[in-house]
Amino acid sequence: MSQRIRIKDIAEETGVSIGTVDRVIHNRGHVAAEVRERVLQAMEKLGYEPNILARMLANNRVLRIAAILPDYRQDQYWVQPKEGAEKAAAAAEHYGVRVEFHFFKIFDAADFQQKAREALSTAPNALLVAPLFRREGEALLLEAAERGVGVVTINTNLEGAECLCYIGQESYQSGVLAGRLLNFELNDGDHAMVLNLDKAVTNARHLLDKEKGFRDFFTGVHDKSVTVYYEVFEDFDDPSALRAWMAGQLEQTPRLTGIFVTNSRAYKLVDALDDKLLRRIKIVGFDLVEPNLHYLGENKIQFLINQNAWHQGYLGIMAIVNHLILNKEIGRHQYLPLDIVVRENVEYYLARTLELPMAAV
Repeated sequence: MSQRIRIKDIAEETGVSIGTVDRVIHNRGHVAAEVRERVLQAMEKLGYEPNILARMLANNRVLRIAAILPDYRQDQYWVQPKEGAEKAAAAAEHYGVRVEFHFFKIFDAADFQQKAREALSTAPNALLVAPLFRREGEALLLEAAERGVGVVTINTNLEGAECLCYIGQESYQSGVLAGRLLNFELNDGDHAMVLNLDKAVTNARHLLDKEKGFRDFFTGVHDKSVTVYYEVFEDFDDPSALRAWMAGQLEQTPRLTGIFVTNSRAYKLVDALDDKLLRRIKIVGFDLVEPNLHYLGENKIQFLINQNAWHQGYLGIMAIVNHLILNKEIGRHQYLPLDIVVRENVEYYLARTLELPMAAV
């Protein structure tokens, strides 16, 4: 193990006092330009790394992060990013990191705005945000930039908006992947549905990108013709309403044999179909939430695409720590792998979810 380089070593290398080296390292006090440059060159030559933990303790500094996330009590998918963020906060606690959560109603853009205002009113150093609503999310990022507050977004990528980085899926490619998976199950002349069991979809960029990727995949398929159409059903929490609606869809489209559910609610579709229809219809969905896993095991859902939701929350906090405390460069887009999960490999992915991703802390 190499010996840690001390301030004293730099002082001896450059022929200046320890106090001068300290002023250069901490960028305080007057130091002649020529001396500063000499000290910086010596630091680089010797491989000096500052003791960041000691510096933060000495300055009694706390890094306050406000996490603005959908209410996990409304949708169990959001339990995973929350737990990931909590795990990261615990791992970085020795750096003085504190995370305060602000949970907004998942389908309420006005509540998202309200929680964003509350979070900003606490004067945080940074934000972790899942900007499900495009317009409101862009407005939040603009205000945060004006206040000098760094932002990391997860789950939904607001292209062109100013933020430190985005961590999550590449939504368009996830749609392409869903098309490729469902294509294995379809024949020439079949119909495939892109089904959004969601609300306010016109303001949800990630869902629209998934649909486009799915359509584009089938446009490029030349050995068979599959008709793709798109539907939104907002009353998905009412099983009888969803069942009646699906009966109408199947009556109108007898060749409907594949459905791509664009979020974690594929299990709600399964609940609405009887066993005879489930043998006919193949389903691709997202996310390793318990009801989806149950139906994957019963082969009522054929494929799940894992978006690594737990890692989104964990890496989101770590990106802020790496940037604001460790002064590390972080990539503007940090796309997580899109894992293809079937009943034969699901146990592996469940075990891997609990492993800590690599993060420099």
